[in-house]
Amino acid sequence: MAEVSAPPDEWQPVCRIVELEVDRGATALVHGQAVAIFRTGDDTVYALGNHDPFARAAVGGIAKGIVGRRGDVPFVASPAHKHAFDLRSGRCLDDSHVSVPAYAVKVVEGVVLIGHRKVEAA
Repeated sequence: MAEVSAPPDEWQPVCRIVELEVDRGATALVHGQAVAIFRTGDDTVYALGNHDPFARAAVGGIAKGIVGRRGDVPFVASPAHKHAFDLRSGRCLDDSHVSVPAYAVKVVEGVVLIGHRKVEAA
């Protein structure tokens, strides 16, 4: 994962990494947005927008989804319709036209910091 640089005030501390359960989602309000945060078994932390674009009603967001892997791709399956979203990019693995926002994440001295929304590569 490439290091994302941002001015220090753009990184918002949300929790300690040990407070995140492995392969379970947590939620936080970051830069005014509801964000789903996931810690995988290798202690990598990802952050996605906590909104299921396929759900017609609020179902708790994708933080309530199931974390898994498709080959080398870590993903979360949305709780309502089980669509898989790449934890690294937010892109839906089942429909390439759909994605959720992905946020820059870093862990400094055990504290999870969330940056701004990643810019999608062209």
